[in-house]
Amino acid sequence: MRTLKTTLLFMAMLLFINIIHAQQSKNQAFYIHEDQVKPSMIQEYEAVSKDFMEACKTHNLQDVNWNIASTTTNKYLTISPIESMAALDNNVFAPLREKMGDEAFGDIFKRFNKCYDVHRDYIVYLNEELTYMPEGIDINTEGKNYRKWHRLYVAPENIQQLKGKLKELKALFEKKESKEYYRIYHNGFGAEGDYYVAVVSAKDAEDYARQSKENEALLGEEGKKLFGEMFRYVLRYETDEGQMRPDLGYAPSN
Repeated sequence: MRTLKTTLLFMAMLLFINIIHAQQSKNQAFYIHEDQVKPSMIQEYEAVSKDFMEACKTHNLQDVNWNIASTTTNKYLTISPIESMAALDNNVFAPLREKMGDEAFGDIFKRFNKCYDVHRDYIVYLNEELTYMPEGIDINTEGKNYRKWHRLYVAPENIQQLKGKLKELKALFEKKESKEYYRIYHNGFGAEGDYYVAVVSAKDAEDYARQSKENEALLGEEGKKLFGEMFRYVLRYETDEGQMRPDLGYAPSN
């Protein structure tokens, strides 16, 4: 009987993993490399980032591209779209190392390593079902490089309830024809805890404050009520702000 119960539990876990994978496969996956840069090393970190980008351009590194975001808490996020987890098995920098040589290639990463003591890698998924961008989903918001991240951590038992409230929120934004657009991401492999994160773009912090205030007035009491209901399922709420850094990003030339 104990063996049967263990087998059934294992099968249920496999089914759950397959369902989650099927849901996530509908959404674009992004590989994130996050560096917590020492305050005293920010200038050096940005300098070596530019040197690395220029090396990639010089040797026209293919099959990889990335955007970089920097936050006011000194995090630098290197964001790369991937087709699947299998992409992580590919050493995309091997051709660059071959062209640059081991010594020059290694020197760049020695310079990087001096800039932080903590860094990590994880996957997130752009959740199109929950994202509100009525003119079409696009992560590259031209002219709006400011970013505000609203991270909603959730206990596993409340994931579906929180997702339901996020659906209601999108419907309310649509009904009110809100001009404050946002993208919703959810955690994937390697992320710390379960969460949804809403990312809002603006021209700058002042523009964000203006559109947020206007949106709050637009949603009115209906919006306050819905946010109150939504936060009942939130385990922890964190915000961060920063900028997209096109000067540090890379895309191969044709």
